[in-house]
Amino acid sequence: MAAGNDGAKTPEDDDPFGYLYADGQAAGAQPPQGGGYGYPGPAAQPGVPRTSYNQVRTVGERQYGGHAQPHVPQQQQYGQPHPQYAAPETYPGGAPTRQSPLPPTGHGGGSGRGPNTKGLLIGAVSVVAVVVIGITAAVISNGGDENDSAGGAGGKQTGAPSQVSESPSVDPSPSSQPPAELPQQDAATLKLGGSAALARDIKGAEGADGAYVNGFNALGSSVTWQADVPEAGQYYLYVRYAIPAKDANATLTVNDKANTNPIGLKNFIASTDPNLEKNWQTTWAPVTLQQGQNTIKLSCEAGNQCDAVFDWLKISKTKLSG
Repeated sequence: MAAGNDGAKTPEDDDPFGYLYADGQAAGAQPPQGGGYGYPGPAAQPGVPRTSYNQVRTVGERQYGGHAQPHVPQQQQYGQPHPQYAAPETYPGGAPTRQSPLPPTGHGGGSGRGPNTKGLLIGAVSVVAVVVIGITAAVISNGGDENDSAGGAGGKQTGAPSQVSESPSVDPSPSSQPPAELPQQDAATLKLGGSAALARDIKGAEGADGAYVNGFNALGSSVTWQADVPEAGQYYLYVRYAIPAKDANATLTVNDKANTNPIGLKNFIASTDPNLEKNWQTTWAPVTLQQGQNTIKLSCEAGNQCDAVFDWLKISKTKLSG
């Protein structure tokens, strides 16, 4: 089946604006007069070109809020609005419209209030103030860094020196001072008396070049030390020695005053090997010293068991461990 125009004369007769052209006017197209786009009447008639493919409704033909009513053309009165352009609410059954009252703008009472422009303004001012303060702090900080860098590099600072508060100086109490170094002396460097003499045969001695004092087991042998202390008081005298796995002792004299009890040079490690190299150990005795120089003497006197060798002597304010 070939395509046709369903009764229309020519395809150009379908142009809704045909009345604007000469050929359209020759074909009978007229300006709009209540029909659709310049064609006479909404219904097709024999021998008359049909209207547009889309059947356009005239404005006002549809009713709002009720059943559709057939359109009845009315004669337009001069000075009255054209029915095609009448507002929907002017037709019977049209949706009524109402205007909403504007919110009050005055300062009087009422439940409605306008936007809080004052609060917004305060918030904006606060944000600006925070930004300004931050920028100012950054500028001041950068300026301080530049001055510090210039001073560290040996340059001259142009800015005013910052004020630094210092706590008042307080003289440290004697207890906060570090303890004074107390003396220790190798026995080989002390004044020797009698048969006491230096030796280096026995290993394990801590003196310089492994030197120690030997020959102390003869009556009248002695070791004398001049020791300085910062203040008078009670101290402990430590002596490192070696014995042939049996107890020994010696007379201790401090500032020409001999102790009643001899200093013990016992076999504290309970050794059974007489080899002196394996019997190095330490003993101590309490002593009362005066401030400054003190004379400390170890001697082999009558009644002493003096078979021992000496490595070093040391003064301590407290007892040492080990």
